Amino acid sequence: MEIIEKEIEGLFEIIPDVFHDDRGWFLESYNKDKFLEIGLKMHFVQDNLSFSKAGVIRGLHFQKNPFGQGKLVKVIKGEVLDVALDLRPESKTFGQHTKVLLTAEKQNMFYLPEGFAHGFVAKADSYLFYKCTRTYQKEFDTGIAFDDPTLGIDWEVNNSITSEKDKNLQSFAAYKSALRL
Repeated sequence: MEIIEKEIEGLFEIIPDVFHDDRGWFLESYNKDKFLEIGLKMHFVQDNLSFSKAGVIRGLHFQKNPFGQGKLVKVIKGEVLDVALDLRPESKTFGQHTKVLLTAEKQNMFYLPEGFAHGFVAKADSYLFYKCTRTYQKEFDTGIAFDDPTLGIDWEVNNSITSEKDKNLQSFAAYKSALRL
């Protein structure tokens, strides 16, 4: 298993060892002890699976405290461009984002701790599986507008499909204002 820390502290791309033979393949997608060895202390309490058609953008979602979620994200089938936006006011990378291309072929994963907004665009019809460190709490569910020009996120897609909820999420400026920054 290869674990690569991204340019924003706390974000990791994880590339598992895939064992192929004439029957198919096998991989270990999560091993608590291996994650603990590198300081990733997480306890997963909920698994989610979503299907998105090519061109769908979901996000940028997060849950407000005290129900912030860490996520371990993996594509089961297809390909997504996964995006993490740093919402930690004390971080030197506050307001910056990182992107990781997750593919079923590569079998890579992306770990986002609490304190990040998460979104993705399906580059092909895709199944996305993710483990969460806290359960979903509707009243704490919110987000940042995926198309906020101040964030400079290139979603690498034309003619995206987005939910009404996601089209009406707050700007990053409104988020910062609510924090009184």
